[in-house]
Amino acid sequence: MTALEDSTLDSGRLSRGRTYARQGMVGAVTIAPGQVKAAVQGSRPRPYRSAVHLPVLTDPQWDTLLDTIAARAGHRAALLDNEMPAELVDDARHAGVPLLPLPTELDPECSCPDWGYPCKHAAALCYAIAATIDTDPFVLFALRGRGREEVFAQLRARRTAALETAAPPAPAGTPAAAAYARWAEEPPELPELPEPTAHTTALPLAPPPGTGLAAADLERLMAHATARAARLLAGDTADLHLTQYQDAVRIAASNPGPEWFHHLIQNTGTKPTAFARLTRAWRHGGPTGITVAEQPYAPDPTVMKAARTALDAALAEMTDSPTHLRTWRNRLTLTHHGIQLRLGPDARWYPFLQNDDGEWWPAAPADSDPVTALTSAWSQNGE
Repeated sequence: MTALEDSTLDSGRLSRGRTYARQGMVGAVTIAPGQVKAAVQGSRPRPYRSAVHLPVLTDPQWDTLLDTIAARAGHRAALLDNEMPAELVDDARHAGVPLLPLPTELDPECSCPDWGYPCKHAAALCYAIAATIDTDPFVLFALRGRGREEVFAQLRARRTAALETAAPPAPAGTPAAAAYARWAEEPPELPELPEPTAHTTALPLAPPPGTGLAAADLERLMAHATARAARLLAGDTADLHLTQYQDAVRIAASNPGPEWFHHLIQNTGTKPTAFARLTRAWRHGGPTGITVAEQPYAPDPTVMKAARTALDAALAEMTDSPTHLRTWRNRLTLTHHGIQLRLGPDARWYPFLQNDDGEWWPAAPADSDPVTALTSAWSQNGE
């Protein structure tokens, strides 16, 4: 309001404008870059259309202002609390940016017949907007050309850039997976691996309270990590690139107990039956078993035809009843016996049995021979 008061010599109009504002004569205010508008009720029945214009800041001025805000954490904290710190106004002024309007910047406009500059209606609008700025400093930012979201987005960008500049350069190196793959191509001579032993050393400290972890949980995870490391050293890379979901299934397949199994189901958001089915798939086929259980694909037709021929010949010896093999993508289904063989991407056949609910469950380990896989499922099905 200092800018308004310094821009006029007519204290009477300012006084009446302040009274209008306090009496609620200013209607809904519309704020846009460089201007604020509102209908102001005067002595006549129809309100007047009042507006106040002021220049928006230039891009270089905005850069200076944002740098000024970013330089002090107190400025950012105050703005987050919807407060306009007086120090920010002073810092901006010292940096050459007039955040608060100067007396020469205000340009009032009104549809009333009063030739005052400003008239009491425009003055009322100025008092009303000043009160609004007291509760929401971003009204002033919007008048100067940029809204709340844009201001905070640019402040975050400056903070990120500052952190990246201050952070030490990342050390040069090779990702662990790539380093292991390179080592696996030409492994050095290593001594024989010792027999794995159970982890018996207690953790030196209990897990932090409130984490939901127990010492027994962490010790079990340590034992899992040790076993995986031993398999990697032996050249088994099957579970090197598991997703978090697949790793949960891997842990469940190691029989961690009902409590762990329940937590794994909860944390993966999977239905218990589906999770149990994938756990069995892992036990019979590892990561590939999960892929076979979840993802059908279109294999080489000649492979499917050869397998079907072999199975037809085997079934002719296994039963006198007529059989019908139905082919769909990588699956051969013995429709009236609840048996299905699925060809995996590893060229092995995975046997499945159908339960009473019509769902297919992994039945036995995979085999490269479809007849052997059929025999495994056939014997389990009581045929």
